[in-house]
Amino acid sequence: MASLLNREEWVEQAYFFRTLRERLAQNLPAQEILQRIDMELLASTRMPMAAQFLAAEMKHTGNLASGFLRLSHYFTPFQGFVVSNAEAENLRFATETALTILEKEALYKAGGASASGLFVFQFECISRHRLGYDGGLPAMAGDPLYDDLWRQFLQDLRHQVGLIDFADLLYLRSEAYLIDQRRADPEYHPSLPALLSEKEGRIAGANRGRDPLYLFAALQRQLGYPEVPRAKQEDTLSNAIVTLKARQKDLEARIKLLETEVRGTLDLKTLKELGRPEMLKPPEDIP
Repeated sequence: MASLLNREEWVEQAYFFRTLRERLAQNLPAQEILQRIDMELLASTRMPMAAQFLAAEMKHTGNLASGFLRLSHYFTPFQGFVVSNAEAENLRFATETALTILEKEALYKAGGASASGLFVFQFECISRHRLGYDGGLPAMAGDPLYDDLWRQFLQDLRHQVGLIDFADLLYLRSEAYLIDQRRADPEYHPSLPALLSEKEGRIAGANRGRDPLYLFAALQRQLGYPEVPRAKQEDTLSNAIVTLKARQKDLEARIKLLETEVRGTLDLKTLKELGRPEMLKPPEDIP
């Protein structure tokens, strides 16, 4: 399991993730970035050695995730989980978004993260980007910031998510619920200890029965929880215009070809002029 890191380590991690993201956006090769970035990182931290290891691992495997998973004493399982999903071919989860998530998490921890704030941030990351609870919740539980009570809560959550409203889950494990119950029964004792503060519970209680995104936004506004980056929306209108123009060009070529065939003036050179050289090849399915 990863160990608790000090503030210097989290600051350097945040710089590493941000710089890697920015340079990848400049179309620089990831392996080249990793081979040079260690010189920029604070030498009194372990981040330069981690960057060197990631560079070597990427040279051999071609991906980043294996390096994160192998450095389990330094990087948390959640960090490896996020990077693995960014490199998965069956998910539309961009590397840029993944690195932004890791940067925001590192900055939050550098500023003194709470277990409840980290939980809300990581859970929203999984749900918003559809990364999967079966793999995401166990990865969250491996973070050293969570104690045994939180790990048990995360284990139980795997069987409750989707069945119980998320706001209810938070409210029922908060000091606010305990206070409300003791107003009716001063002798009330909860079967499970509270994990969240009264203020967090009040915000969750006020959002019961509503879209969880409203709850996430309220916690970010009121308590300063880090905001989860959203995936960039593709310009679907521009893509549709490009597709329609390509189809229009194709139809115009076909119509011109039919006109020449009707007039009996079809020539093989016409196909080349229309940009359809593939039609010169004989069908492969004819023996």
